[in-house]
Amino acid sequence: MAYYFGKTLTLTFEKTLDHVKEALTMEGFGVITEIDVQDTLKKKIGVDFRKYRILGACNPTLAHEALQIEDKVGTMLPCNVVVQDLGSGNVEVAAIDPVASMQAIDNARLKIAAERVQIKLRRVIDGL
Repeated sequence: MAYYFGKTLTLTFEKTLDHVKEALTMEGFGVITEIDVQDTLKKKIGVDFRKYRILGACNPTLAHEALQIEDKVGTMLPCNVVVQDLGSGNVEVAAIDPVASMQAIDNARLKIAAERVQIKLRRVIDGL
């Protein structure tokens, strides 16, 4: 089973980032963290790296439900969405597949909750 689903777009990195954030909002997610990997690697270890952002997306209602089902599931939150510049005018967007990541937890109720998150994240990616 793949651990993510993604899509490659032919937009600028910045425009793609904006579209992803808008699409996440439309599905009830907020971006609670944003890591600029390119900037971090340059500052911390002096490495040049492509434009690469990790967005920590959270749907508060679904996160609350998951935490009530399994209190340690917070170790796997938020749902990460990656936006990376592939070069040649291509930008990839990839989101964690919550169903795949939740396989590590033996809890049928959590699997059902993860499926609802998966549907929303797939709509985000497919709609880009």
